Amino acid sequence: MQNAAMTGEREARRDEVAFTALLEPVLEPGYRLACGMLHDPAAAADAVQEAALKAWRKLDRLREGAEMRPWFLGIVANECRNTRRSGWWARVSALVSDRPVESSSDSVLTGVEVRRALRSLEHGSRLVLVLRWYLDLPVEEIAHVSGLSVHAVESRLARATRDLRKRLQSMEVGNG
Repeated sequence: MQNAAMTGEREARRDEVAFTALLEPVLEPGYRLACGMLHDPAAAADAVQEAALKAWRKLDRLREGAEMRPWFLGIVANECRNTRRSGWWARVSALVSDRPVESSSDSVLTGVEVRRALRSLEHGSRLVLVLRWYLDLPVEEIAHVSGLSVHAVESRLARATRDLRKRLQSMEVGNG
């Protein structure tokens, strides 16, 4: 009986080591995605940690031969969506300062203003832009992460870029 317990423990440890080896290369892109979606490093770290736990529990759902990165980034994206939907998120994000940093030129948008405009987009638009611009993923991988077709991703990227550009232009006019 004790031998079976030791064997089971060794197998679990081997599985944990294998999972860690799969997860390690995708943690940094997952964190960058979460930062781009949530604009809060602590909340991003929490989202990635929760996504890693869910990935561990659902590892049997990763199809044989499927890539870990798009699968894990999809879990991270869902965690970010859940975080933004939660009641505490509205209270916490209200406390985060969005005051722009002083600039030498009033017509130049600050990084804070760009992040504010990006945050104002709906989740699906923000997701494709962050995956494309922050993580530099190809359209095919964005499609896999977002659950959209390649054509839908291309369309959403174009619409989201246009929408973000309009929001930034209105901010620039407001500053000028």
